Amino acid sequence: MIRVSEIFGPTIQGEGALIGEPTVFVRTGGCDYRCSWCDSLHAVDAEYRATWVPMPSAAVMAEVARLSGDRPLMVTLSGGNPAIQPLGPLIEMGQSKGYRFAMETQGSVARDWFAGLGMLVLSPKPPSSGMTVDWAAFEDCLTAAHNAPTVLKIVIFDEVDYLWARDVAARYPALPLYLQPGNHTPPPPEDDSARVDQDGIDARMRWLVDRVIGDGWFAAKVLPQLHVMLWGNKRGV
Repeated sequence: MIRVSEIFGPTIQGEGALIGEPTVFVRTGGCDYRCSWCDSLHAVDAEYRATWVPMPSAAVMAEVARLSGDRPLMVTLSGGNPAIQPLGPLIEMGQSKGYRFAMETQGSVARDWFAGLGMLVLSPKPPSSGMTVDWAAFEDCLTAAHNAPTVLKIVIFDEVDYLWARDVAARYPALPLYLQPGNHTPPPPEDDSARVDQDGIDARMRWLVDRVIGDGWFAAKVLPQLHVMLWGNKRGV
């Protein structure tokens, strides 16, 4: 059984290596992290556990197929931390129907089914998150991915995060790297509508671009969160 927070789409992937790609999202419930600036608490905090629905892989796949009109596309596995869910059978089922799967995780839990992904996005959390990366577990995730395309995505809030990202990139120079400015205004529990400090995010984006270009860090790709620009923190888009 997969613990599901929400399934929605088709929409577009709003960030990282697949930005703009049409996709259906399967957002799982539960996470082994609690980042200080988490923008998807409805899929993380135990307060919302009653809203997470246990679903067999076949039921999840049936909903993805319904939403996509049985036309194969990219399926994005997110959370929370989707790596703590048993997603291997879902991936195999979807691939047999022509669907592709991408997943983003912080790299704290490795699973052998990572190798079946069309894209693994490893997003280690910077100091501003309040979390500490277990680099041994992160390495296990890289090993589990085997030949699956794998990229790094790091959220940047401040200079400390930026310098930390430089160190991470130096540690994994073979991995394509995507940076994005942080979104620090999650919606309140009683209202999941668009509520973001867009001016602050835009200013952080401009600072990050200037910082990367000024340093001649040309291996890094700086991208916005496109979905936040369009819909704020609204759920299900």
